[in-house]
Amino acid sequence: MTGPGSYWFGDEERDEVLEVLSSGHLSRYGNLEDPQFKHKVYDFERAFADHCGAARALATSSGTASLLIALLALGIHEGDEVLVPGFAYIATFAAVVFTRAVPVLVEVDESLTIDTEDLERKITDRSRVILPVHMMGNPCDMDAIRAIAERHGLHIVEDACQAVGASFRGTKVGTFGIFGVFSLNRYKMITVGEGGVLVTDDSALHERAFALHDQGHLPVRSSKIPPEQALIGLNFKMSEITGAIALAQLRKLDPMLARLRRNKRLLREMIPELPGLRYRRINDAEGECATLLTVIFEDQQHARVVAQRLGSCTLTASGWHNYQHMTHIAGHRAHVDDWSASARFAAPGELPQTDDLLARSINISVGVVDPGLASEFGIDINSTEIEIAGVARRFSDAVRAGVSRLAG
Repeated sequence: MTGPGSYWFGDEERDEVLEVLSSGHLSRYGNLEDPQFKHKVYDFERAFADHCGAARALATSSGTASLLIALLALGIHEGDEVLVPGFAYIATFAAVVFTRAVPVLVEVDESLTIDTEDLERKITDRSRVILPVHMMGNPCDMDAIRAIAERHGLHIVEDACQAVGASFRGTKVGTFGIFGVFSLNRYKMITVGEGGVLVTDDSALHERAFALHDQGHLPVRSSKIPPEQALIGLNFKMSEITGAIALAQLRKLDPMLARLRRNKRLLREMIPELPGLRYRRINDAEGECATLLTVIFEDQQHARVVAQRLGSCTLTASGWHNYQHMTHIAGHRAHVDDWSASARFAAPGELPQTDDLLARSINISVGVVDPGLASEFGIDINSTEIEIAGVARRFSDAVRAGVSRLAG
């Protein structure tokens, strides 16, 4: 049970890895003029930046590391507020907490991405960053978010961890804000097992991000740094083996997106008009990743009944994607000095619109087969038309049976 990239592993990835192993250079660093050094991470960063239309990219050990690096590079610190949707993976909130800033939770709308009206209501004089999440491959309404950010003088850091390759109105996600952050773990569009990448057009911020990810060094360790100018960094580097896999996967991204979009279209077409449901709003139908088909029911009980018949669950039970299950992060506020600020992390029930939508929604997998996203039921990127038709039939039967049960 993984993401699309895992299903398309093949000779390309193996050949890239074997080239690195044969070279003997496993670190991302080496002499670019040395033919034995294959500089896979270096090449991946440039290829990924080019794919996104960004000036610079930085490969890291995970999407979580990329989020933390982006926030630290911006100088986010204790007392600052970062606005985050209540439906997002726990890593988004954790990165904020590790800067000692306060994650301020915002409702989601029927796209299951950040509700821009509630976003504007939650902004205070402590707000520093809007952190929209392109949840489940669906790009956020970045025009509205950018307008809000400009009105209030806020940075945008895009969490595109679940949306590698997605775009909004012709522009790749991750390039609307000061930073865009992506994950390459096993449930994502392309995978290296564990890995991440961030993009930015700002050369100074890229330099800071690089220093934070590698013990304070300048990009590619291009020169020595006077001690008084060095940042204190950590170690979130990507290895050459991981970079090799990332390069091979990136070359497959466009055909993977085309296949997913085709399969999702077929699945939708094979499901007849059914009572009591509609589909999640997609903010850009041509630009989404099409990894999931999300159904929103009119009635919570109907959603639960259908999910049970399919061996799945509603998004309320989607693990550490639902803010209500993040009690350890909510509890963290008791350990922060400024109680009034930290108390803004929503407690269960404080996002009623989000709670209601999650309780009425179920996922059908198209490319991401992940129990943590309640997407055990569905198809994968390799499914045939016959298999897609079978899933459409099972879902339709479950919906009709649910209607009969509720009526009886």
